[in-house]
Amino acid sequence: MDAPRPIRVARNRILRHGEVERAVELAARKAGPDGGILILMDANGDCPAEVAGRVLERALETRRDRSIRVVLAKMEYEAWFLAAAASLAGKQGMDMSVTGPPDPESIRDAKGWLTSKMPRGQSYRETLHQAALTTAFDLDAARASPSFDKLWRDVCSLLGLPGAA
Repeated sequence: MDAPRPIRVARNRILRHGEVERAVELAARKAGPDGGILILMDANGDCPAEVAGRVLERALETRRDRSIRVVLAKMEYEAWFLAAAASLAGKQGMDMSVTGPPDPESIRDAKGWLTSKMPRGQSYRETLHQAALTTAFDLDAARASPSFDKLWRDVCSLLGLPGAA
């Protein structure tokens, strides 16, 4: 099953009036007549459930004919890397003995935490490291993060796969 390329919209822009609606219309066209839509954002300290509820309401007002899910990574996307940090040991410059913090979703600066696990002089850069670490991290381990587990369930639901419970 092929998924269209993501539509990237800055978080501060997507929350403006008309932007969710525009992005949902574009996603619906790209996904074809039966395609679902996943909206994925960082919570950046906001309550994920509140923001997701508002965004979902606007998205559904735009395209009630689609299955739409909204997931907010609590704090930031990189918190999911922290939840599965052991699986990233040695990858993209990460320390070979890296282990995750006890409550990865409580870390306000996950990017800074990742930088602290890299060699001196190197820093985590979203544009350089995010895609590579996304392909490498252990999805099952990341499910210990409640917001990642919600993403897992919502993607399973959109795809009609078991695991959406």
